[in-house]
Amino acid sequence: MELNRRQCFALVGTGLWSWCGMRHGWAAEPAIAPMLASLPEDLLPAWRQARLQGAGQLRFLGLLIYEARLWVQPGWAAERFAQTPLVLELIYSRSLSGAQIAERSLKEMKGVGRVTPEQAVGWLTQMKALFPDVKANDRISGLLRPGKAAQFFLNGKLLGEVVDAEFAELFFGIWLSPQTSEPKLRQSLIGAALQPLTGALNGPPLA
Repeated sequence: MELNRRQCFALVGTGLWSWCGMRHGWAAEPAIAPMLASLPEDLLPAWRQARLQGAGQLRFLGLLIYEARLWVQPGWAAERFAQTPLVLELIYSRSLSGAQIAERSLKEMKGVGRVTPEQAVGWLTQMKALFPDVKANDRISGLLRPGKAAQFFLNGKLLGEVVDAEFAELFFGIWLSPQTSEPKLRQSLIGAALQPLTGALNGPPLA
């Protein structure tokens, strides 16, 4: 029996995933597949050759806050990180409220680039509406759609999106911009380090 894309993605964690992936010519690893199952059909082909670019950890006072993983497509380059679709996964190690994550995200975005007062109000409102409270082992994934939007997922299920190209670039710049407050974590994510490195936040242990 020939399985379609979404049926294949539902097989993550089973031995049939690899078989199904080979049948369709997909190279994307199982860890990203649940999120891909929530994507519109027109976006799926672009992720057939997705690869794990890098991974790292964020710690605060020695405590692990989350593990981060960056998934990219062939041709992706760190210096042009916002010009090619990417997926950033954060796997949390402790409970945090969605409001706290949103507020910290906005603060970090302001450190990456210019955010007007009007943008700050609008973006914070949207992030608070999108970001859920998380607990240990929850995974929030973000998909950058260059020049269009940022889509967010919780444990592979679509939460929603912010349709604003400037927001998308600044949000993912929290981790990938040269102006990030966590340069060692950025090195790990973009594959510039030989092993995962950790950093320390200058403030509350939030995303």
